[in-house]
Amino acid sequence: MVLNMPLKNHGNPIVFSNRSLNRVAGGNLCAGCGACAGVSPDKLTMELSPPGFLRPKEIAPLSVAEENRFSQFCPALGQTVDARGRSDHTLWGPYLEMRTGWSTDPEIRFAGASGGALSGLLLHLLESGEVDAVVQIAAATDTPIANRTVITTDRAGILAAAGSRYAPSAPLDHLTKLVGSGRRHAFVGKPCDVVALRALANERSEIAAAFPVLISFFCAGVPSEAGGRAVLTALGTELEEVESFRYRGQGWPGKATAMLKDGREASMSYHDSWGGILSKHVQHRCKICADGTGKAADIVCADAWESDAAGYPVFDEAEGISLIVSRTEEGLRVLKSAVAAGQIETDIFDVEHLAAIQPGQRERRRALLARLLALRLAGRPVPLYKGLHLWSAACQNPFLRNLKNFLGMFRRVLRARLRG
Repeated sequence: MVLNMPLKNHGNPIVFSNRSLNRVAGGNLCAGCGACAGVSPDKLTMELSPPGFLRPKEIAPLSVAEENRFSQFCPALGQTVDARGRSDHTLWGPYLEMRTGWSTDPEIRFAGASGGALSGLLLHLLESGEVDAVVQIAAATDTPIANRTVITTDRAGILAAAGSRYAPSAPLDHLTKLVGSGRRHAFVGKPCDVVALRALANERSEIAAAFPVLISFFCAGVPSEAGGRAVLTALGTELEEVESFRYRGQGWPGKATAMLKDGREASMSYHDSWGGILSKHVQHRCKICADGTGKAADIVCADAWESDAAGYPVFDEAEGISLIVSRTEEGLRVLKSAVAAGQIETDIFDVEHLAAIQPGQRERRRALLARLLALRLAGRPVPLYKGLHLWSAACQNPFLRNLKNFLGMFRRVLRARLRG
């Protein structure tokens, strides 16, 4: 089953009839998760807006009750984390256990972005009967650099969706339909997607029953579709010439690869595609995100990069190794069950090594408070974060680095005003 999203382009400024959505749009805070459209499908829909981000479009005004509810789950407006007795790391958030691991299925390990642990967990959940289906993201069929939400029920579907997709996705925009299906789903989404779904599941028992397992991954931000087009340009091709496209996978870290309609193949390294191009197209909300590591999920997977003598991550091609973070009792149970079933192999991991091999996550968390203060001073809306240790993370930065982040964000706001 495929849930296709409309891909339309609207150049006009987005104006909504209610206060909360206008605050999100006015501050450019939308993460594009689709939860608002998912819970109010008769009022909102998700569409592609310039330069290529998924944003809500109003069909009809929300009621007062719907708007009040919206403010409780929208990740653009904020996030609250409660450690509830778990280990609660300043940078990485609450967790019960961190390990490295990989799929014992060689094909899944190769196809996955980082060892196939996430795909292996999904396969275990399906084959064990713990869930009936998986909600995840795969490449769009009509626009190969774009994404679509898919419902997978077997190994072939999981393999087809394996590998990171550095493009906008709104996996919650068909939430009402998914809940109404009566199926139990494992949900795979960006940290912001999971924040919204967790809040909704805590509020409504039928949503919790429809999504018993929430899985996420470390996210460095969502690039626009323009970012994907820029990668194609660097590869010397255009979207119209592309038959299929993968951002990563087929090795670790895997290459950004375009398969052209004439049979040719063009590719570039992960370092060049993400570090040189895609990271420059990330949406504003991601630059002020307090949770790129899936703190609301049951279980989270990421790259467990090898590091060089200086402690920096190494992106040489190798057999994939995933970092697996069990954040809840449910997540830890699922992992242990997958290991016992022979789907996943794991090894010990020392959390003290994580800051070195995930420098992007580390630096964004440490810089966040300075960036938020700059936006507040400039009169811009910002998300409300509780329990995410903004001050403690900022204290890990030297004063001058915090000042640089503060001034950089403040200058960007002023330039945007001058252009507007």
